[in-house]
Amino acid sequence: MFDAIIDVRSPSEFAEDHIPGAINCPALDDEERARVGTLYKQVSPFAARVMGAPLIARNIARHVDERFAGQPREWKPLVYCWRGGQRSGAFTHILREIGWNAHRLEGGYKSWRHHVVSELETLPGRFSFRILSGPTGSAKSRVLEALARQGAQVLHLEELAAHRGSVLGPLPDRPQPPQKFFETKLHAALEQLDPTQPVYAEAESRRIGSIHLPNAMIDALRAAPCLFIDAPAEARVEFLLRDYEHYLAAPQGLSTRLGHLKGLQSNETLARWQALVDAGDFRTLVMELLTLHYDPLYQRSQSHNFQDYQQAPRYTSADLSPVGIEALATAIREVRVE
Repeated sequence: MFDAIIDVRSPSEFAEDHIPGAINCPALDDEERARVGTLYKQVSPFAARVMGAPLIARNIARHVDERFAGQPREWKPLVYCWRGGQRSGAFTHILREIGWNAHRLEGGYKSWRHHVVSELETLPGRFSFRILSGPTGSAKSRVLEALARQGAQVLHLEELAAHRGSVLGPLPDRPQPPQKFFETKLHAALEQLDPTQPVYAEAESRRIGSIHLPNAMIDALRAAPCLFIDAPAEARVEFLLRDYEHYLAAPQGLSTRLGHLKGLQSNETLARWQALVDAGDFRTLVMELLTLHYDPLYQRSQSHNFQDYQQAPRYTSADLSPVGIEALATAIREVRVE
């Protein structure tokens, strides 16, 4: 085990993806890396090393001074760059010369990425999933979270993707992760699960916002038995008005998102929905969105993609309040699904 994982790639490389728990201590920042890379291609590798060496040395010295000077003699870090080359080699050498038991990751981030991609081809198939299905607004994500609170195993894909999986899905407090980092987070989440116990997940399409689910993940979800949450439209409207309160507080964002339905709904319908936004009649708007757009779309999608959808046991509730959601989770956990 290592006391720290140090990613010495540039900030943009780190932002795209990194080993979970790693800290970013760039040997070269983005601008420096671009300059050295240009020199490498246009002049020579030697000229690039002459330019890069003092930059890397200064950056490593700064990181040691600012972040690691207080570490004890026994400190044991793991260092990696893109492919275990000169950046991580220089960083590891200096740490070892100081006296720390530093190690370099063989093959660097590239080997880690290969490991994640390879694992995601088989890892999802090791688990027995239980798929929460039901029309938009039936509180599937909140029931999933209640199941987790009650001790069940849960794979919350929309949380990992930072998106609710619809045209109104972007979260108000954070952007979606890059595709590679989503896959790293998915891999980490799957590794925490016990394959001898069921895992609850939500019925998802191949895309959650800008994120694409790996094929093996989709296959595992679609082969699993479904659990259908059946709530009347009125209860779903009440739930959505609470759960998407941020759109009610900033209606311009709602108007922008509705514009993405152009081509899926008539111009007349979109104009009527915009008028409802302008009038603040969100209850009527949500009811029409359900009956005219989301419910027909969901029915087509689920019956086509999930083989057990039509025979799924139904959990009927007109109460999608926090108390009602906890009760739904309890009822779902009590029923054995073969």
